Order: sequence, then structure tokens, then C-alpha cells
Amino acid sequence: MAPDSRERLVRDAPDAPAPDEPLRRVSVALVCQSYPPVVGGSEIEVQRVCAGLLKRGHNVEVICEGAPPMPPVSRWTDPLGINVRLIGTGLPPAIRGYGYALGVAWTLLRNRASYDVVYFLMSGLHLATGLPAARFSRVPILMKFSGSSLIRRMKDSWLGRLELGFLKRWADHILVLNDGMLAEANEVGLDTRRVAWMPNPVDMDEFRPPSCDEKERLRRQFDLPNDAPVVLFVGRLALEKELPSLIAAFRQILERRPGAVLILAGDGPSRTDLEAAAGNLMGSAIRFTGMAPVAQVRLFMQASDVFALVSSLEGLPVSLIEAMAVGLASVVSDIPANLQLVESGTHGLAVPVRDARAIAESLLTLIDDEPTRRAMGQAARAKVKALYATESVVFRYERLFARMLRS
Repeated sequence: MAPDSRERLVRDAPDAPAPDEPLRRVSVALVCQSYPPVVGGSEIEVQRVCAGLLKRGHNVEVICEGAPPMPPVSRWTDPLGINVRLIGTGLPPAIRGYGYALGVAWTLLRNRASYDVVYFLMSGLHLATGLPAARFSRVPILMKFSGSSLIRRMKDSWLGRLELGFLKRWADHILVLNDGMLAEANEVGLDTRRVAWMPNPVDMDEFRPPSCDEKERLRRQFDLPNDAPVVLFVGRLALEKELPSLIAAFRQILERRPGAVLILAGDGPSRTDLEAAAGNLMGSAIRFTGMAPVAQVRLFMQASDVFALVSSLEGLPVSLIEAMAVGLASVVSDIPANLQLVESGTHGLAVPVRDARAIAESLLTLIDDEPTRRAMGQAARAKVKALYATESVVFRYERLFARMLRS
């Protein structure tokens, strides 16, 4: 690993506040396979970054696949005013991905004079076609990996190895979310001098702590007793989230706090198994909400007391950042992605993966100690405001673009 690579991922706040005017107005083609109304951490990140850049006067065009639930059009302006180019709309699902990959290359070549930077935020076949097109167009290339293990897994396929080779030769900067991903980049031979940390943003005005009256109103809205301890998980119901251990822990909590409620906000392939694990508690003490839009997620957070994320694998969890912004203390698994956000004892409590007993004890500690829970929530919000507020993240992008366009 390059001697200074770890130092370059230190999570310092920006070294200067964002100026009133952009450092330089930049035209960005942001290539991502999916985009809201598709709901996911990466999709939410794309939209927030684009909205922040647009607000600062930059030009942004999103290039994504035209697949449901996207509008059945080729050009679209989303509710935030972001221009979206949809490729593959109307193609049969079996060939839509190939059409998208070819369309990305053609779009970058045809419009090369319009873009100052091409930013790939998700990997896939479109990366193999888009990277050569951007290189041929002589447009600076930026790539961000959206989760842990993605870089390492690219070595396991011929397509991934091809894309890694392109990135080694042509990417101006590669963005990652944590030190584990930096180590992966080093493993596969990427130049770690070109690797930088780029966080996922959160709107601090939208995700804010509720007033007492607001919290009481939300409790009534969601049919939650005002005095019930409420634990919240937000995310995909999938194996890596380790939700069986959270449900097992919650059963232990109910033995001592019989009025407690666990909300599981999200959907995914593990839902049926998790509902079976919840058994007779489902719908009362354990509630499955299904897929929820961002605005609804915020309301769930503002109605809750403690956030739980006990995954075995994360990149930089958007839901945890949002919960911290709302001022929730959290119980998290002690994996690098969570520990870069939550210092155990300061912003929440860290527990071993799949340790239901430790999860239960930590949740009970926060449920029973309101002053500590409140202090941790305040510290969590302060950390997120310094490092992950949309304005701070957009300023990081502006400085990065300025460096890329000077070189």
C-alpha cells in the first residue's frame, strides 16, 4: 500500500467552508445503472449528490437504464430538477442491459464536447463499454465503488478483470467509502495514490431531531404507544443484514420490556423467513413496513428511540448516517463500515456480528438510560453534520473536480 494512502482516507471535515460561489462550474455525466424512484442507498446517494451540484450551479446529466419503475421515456427531469437520460427504455428485459451498456458508450462519444467529467458510480457491463468511450473522448474519469467487497469480487470474472485493467490505466480518481475498500484497491493493483474517501451525503434539514410534540404525533400516526421503547432497522431484508440475530435479541428484550416495538423498514429476499422468525410477534411487537420512500423513512426515525444495524457487510450505510442525523443513538455490528461512523460509547454501542445476547444487552442499555441515549444522539448528529452534510460532500466534489481539471 502506498505510504500515505491510509492518511488520505482520514475523515476530517472539509478544510474550509464551501464558498458562496462554486470553485468552477463543471458539466458532469453521472453514469449509474439505476436511479430513483428505484429505492436503494446508491440511488439515494446519486440523487442527493446531483441535487447538491445543481444547487451550486453545476450541470449534471444522469445516464441510467430505462427499466421499470422508471418513466417509459428517453429523457426525463426528476422532481428535483435533475436531467436524466434513460437508455434501453422499451427493450425486452433480456437484452435491456446490453442495450444500456452500448448506449452509455454511444452517449459519451456523441456528447463528449458537453462533459467536463464522466463519473461512474456503479459497476456493471456499462463500465466495460463506458470507460473506453470516455478515454477516447479525453474526458477525465471518476469512479466510485458503492460497497465493501465489490472491488475484490471483480477479480473473479473476466469482465471484472477487464474493467479493473481499464480503471488502472485510465481513471483519474477512484472513490471508496472505508479503509477496508482501500485495502481491496491495493490488493487488485489499483494505484492507491489515486484513491480517495468520498462519503455519502445527508440533508441535515430534512433529517433532524423531532420536537416532543412531533414525536408524539408520529407515534399516534404509526399506532405506537407514546411510552413504548421503539427500535428501528432500515434497509434491505437480506442475509448480510443479519436480521435473525436482531429478532432473537428482541425476543430477549421483550422478556424485560414487554411493551417494546421493533420496526423493520424495508423489503427483500429474506422477508418471508424473517416473518416466520417473528412468528406470533409479527404485527404487534415486530412490525414489517415493506419498502418505504425516503420521506417515510425519516418519519420512522423521528418516531423511534434507538437505531439498530447489525450487518456483517456494509459499505457506508446511508440509513445509519440518516439515523445519526436525526439524533438517534445506535447499536451496530463491529464491522469497519459501521465503526467509521459510530465510536462505541460516544455515538452508540458496537457489538459482535450475530451475537444476539450482546445486541439485546446493548439495546436495553440505551432503552433504559435516556440521558446517555440523548447525549449519544447529539454527538452522532454533530459528527454527521461535520462530515456528511450534503453541503460538505458537494464541496469535496468541487475540490476534486478542480484538481482533475487542472491536471
